[in-house]
Amino acid sequence: MALHTELPIFARAYELLSLTIDVVGNMPRNIKPVVGKQLTEDCLAIADLIRGANVAQGAAKAEPLAKLVAQLQQVELLLRVARDKRFISIDQYAKAIKMTGDIGRQASAWRNKFRPVA
Repeated sequence: MALHTELPIFARAYELLSLTIDVVGNMPRNIKPVVGKQLTEDCLAIADLIRGANVAQGAAKAEPLAKLVAQLQQVELLLRVARDKRFISIDQYAKAIKMTGDIGRQASAWRNKFRPVA
């Protein structure tokens, strides 16, 4: 088993966290405690769920990966609101959404690999 920090999905999640931290730093002060904090916490949770899936054995990987996909959807919703309210730029939004899409595809492929065959 590889270290979770060496996985391509973790590298992409780290990039998303880094971008999120940059984006939150430029948000209005009254928005940071609400949207900014939640975005950062959700991105940290995604990295933790990747770690959890990596250490899980066999079919047990499916649960953290399913939670990861749900967490990604929440991040995408917060990013969309931030873009609509002009708290982040369209370019930042586009980069972040591309990252969430990449992470989601990798998580789905990883989950399907361990899904029991019917």
